Amino acid sequence: MKLHTLKPAKGATKKRKRIGRGPGSGRGGTSTRGHKGHKSRSGYSQKLGFEGGQMPLQRRVPKFGFKNPFRVEYKPINLDTLQSLAETYKLDSIDIHTLREHGLASKKDLVKILGRGELKTKLNVAAHAFSASAKAAIENLGGTATLIES
Repeated sequence: MKLHTLKPAKGATKKRKRIGRGPGSGRGGTSTRGHKGHKSRSGYSQKLGFEGGQMPLQRRVPKFGFKNPFRVEYKPINLDTLQSLAETYKLDSIDIHTLREHGLASKKDLVKILGRGELKTKLNVAAHAFSASAKAAIENLGGTATLIES
């Protein structure tokens, strides 16, 4: 077998339908576009969401609510998660890079430490935000809660 002898499997390729090549081709005349109407014209393109004149879905469904474009969203990480991370990997300080290494935060995530669970070891934690209870729990054990400027 040589490269120049390779060809597609039988039935894998089809000839392109050539339209508008005269009446002898069987696809001349209106060139498979039917008679008259918007779709038969050149340059036709349908509006996005067009439903044949019926009221489109995006117009007939009621609108409500508001999405704040300036909302700052944080990735929540609880104290029990920090405790298990510290126990498993024998850590005494946890920062954004540590969380990223262990798959708890991605590159662009802003991290907020929340107070669920119990912290048993002294930790130095650096994050973008802390809840009051989490900050208190970290500092009660002699650790530090450092805010990172984002």
